[in-house]
Amino acid sequence: MNRQGFGGTTSMHISPETPRHGAVSPALTEEDLAELSAELTRVEDEIQTLRQVLLAKEKYAVDIRRQLGTTPLNNIKHNLARGWQDVQTSAPYMTASTTLADISHSNAYKRTQESLSYAGQVTQESLSYAGQVTTAALSTVGMTITRRLADMRPSSTFKSFEEMVGSVKEKVAGGRGHGGNTSGFEKPSSRRGSRDGPF
Repeated sequence: MNRQGFGGTTSMHISPETPRHGAVSPALTEEDLAELSAELTRVEDEIQTLRQVLLAKEKYAVDIRRQLGTTPLNNIKHNLARGWQDVQTSAPYMTASTTLADISHSNAYKRTQESLSYAGQVTQESLSYAGQVTTAALSTVGMTITRRLADMRPSSTFKSFEEMVGSVKEKVAGGRGHGGNTSGFEKPSSRRGSRDGPF
């Protein structure tokens, strides 16, 4: 059998029988076994040498990239851009793009788009109307609350609450030297003669 080695062709006679379970074929002679063992050692040495050469070349390439200012992130960006360009020029992508273009120009697509546009317009009008109704309702509620508070103001309960808030405010802020200013709250004694309160 002829075996192709790294440095050329080696000619040796090997039996066509395949050894099973790691057993040595009985048809191999001592000389064949020695040659195979020597060749295996040589091939393993060549593999190790090639690994070392490859590692040295990779380190050299990294050094060149560093000198050029090319970072791993730039490499990734470049590879992604190149990959996307390859995808865009591929036959399946071109076929899909053509199919999508055909669909977007078809009458069915245009009718669907018009229907969706109309539905969007109706939805927008409905939301606008709902917003107007909500605004009107909130305005009415606000006016009702204002009227109720105005009606409650002369009541004894409201005056009692107002005096209590003023008293608490005076106790809290009184010790800070505000000069009697209660920031919109009158003292209970001065309010009795006046109807001007915070409300």
